[in-house]
Amino acid sequence: MRSIARFCGSCNCGCPELFVDHSAPEERQVIITDDFGQRVEMSLDQFSSIVEAAKSGSLDSLALVH
Repeated sequence: MRSIARFCGSCNCGCPELFVDHSAPEERQVIITDDFGQRVEMSLDQFSSIVEAAKSGSLDSLALVH
């Protein structure tokens, strides 16, 4: 499992992190962990759709929610 990015906020409880594990089954190669030890696993195709949504700006309104 290889770390790709760490998403650090301004808290003291850890940081969510993005991993890729090419040895995992195809539908579980992308792993996102949260600050509480939970994880979400998805395929590279599923993750690509999230990236495309972010690039298109359709997720921008989420950044305004606090």
